[in-house]
Amino acid sequence: MKVLLAGGGTGGHINPALAIAGIIKKHVPDAEFLFAGTPNGMEATLIPQAGYQIAFIKVAGFQRKISLENIGRNAKALWYLAGSGKRAKQIIEEFQPDIAIGTGGYVAGPVIRMAAKMGIPSAIHEQNAYPGVTNKLLAKEVDHVMLTVEDALQYFDKDIAYTVTGLPVRAELLKKTKAQARAELGFDEHFCILSFGGSLGAGCINDTMAEVLKWHVSNRLKINHIHGYGGMGKETFPLKMKEYKVPMKCKHTRITEYINNMDTCMAAADLVICRSGANALAELEALGKPSILIPSPIVAGNHQYHNAMVLGKAGAAIVIEQKNVTSEDMIAKIKNLYQDKAKLQSMAQNAAALAVRDTEDRIWNVIASLRK
Repeated sequence: MKVLLAGGGTGGHINPALAIAGIIKKHVPDAEFLFAGTPNGMEATLIPQAGYQIAFIKVAGFQRKISLENIGRNAKALWYLAGSGKRAKQIIEEFQPDIAIGTGGYVAGPVIRMAAKMGIPSAIHEQNAYPGVTNKLLAKEVDHVMLTVEDALQYFDKDIAYTVTGLPVRAELLKKTKAQARAELGFDEHFCILSFGGSLGAGCINDTMAEVLKWHVSNRLKINHIHGYGGMGKETFPLKMKEYKVPMKCKHTRITEYINNMDTCMAAADLVICRSGANALAELEALGKPSILIPSPIVAGNHQYHNAMVLGKAGAAIVIEQKNVTSEDMIAKIKNLYQDKAKLQSMAQNAAALAVRDTEDRIWNVIASLRK
């Protein structure tokens, strides 16, 4: 079995493609894989690191805002677009895949479109509640559409063949109990907050968490707190903690640039404060974690807001748009959850109820149906 996977630009498109490859390998150990991606995207590094071959194709997105710089970018995007079909066909003819699967990003467009045109069984996986432009276009041409959440269906044509599969989560996230994780961190049994803004960090979350940390540390509240400030806070956050007399690492705090043991930290947490990328939300659901979500306002289609509202409407999360975030309001919300254990437990149960527990089986069933 030969599988062509196309997706890139961000980890949100690359990680699901890698997860799908892993699911296929469990069922077909001798399956062959080829990933299609751009030479300058994250996939150029992450795919080879994962042990897979990658074929490059130059694709770029169009900029909607008018400026001299963007006019130049759009000219380049047009040039790439003109040659993308020919390159996609070359990749497909050389690899001769049995199945083609797209996971989003501009690169998936020409590759999966050409595969479908050439009669190769094809599918896409949409991670977000508000689909990307590429997947909305491809949905009309592929044999099957896999969705992380059913809310996304309203943005596609009504006659598409689809399956709500959920989003695969890392198996290691489910291996530790809360007690084991806290013992590993050296935390006690008291309320535990995990906050982060992604690998780069987020200025809004950093600024707010600095005030939250000052609040509960100075008041000596029984709160454990893990915060990842990312590259964005590398120069400023430690200085702010020094000013506020908050220790970076002590009995109750773990403040670091990168969280390299996310499985342990997620397991330990009673409350998670973060952005609302699809992968993070799938993990919150799988672990049944209450959350306060601050969607990034600078992503395509404002899709993080739509993602967050799936949990918000289900009573699993409190959603705050970035423009409305204040440290006073955040502290009030945390204080309420800190004091209201029943509310926290209800949110945890609602998050767990959203999880798709048989995601791998659902994805494999779609792939198996395409093989026939």
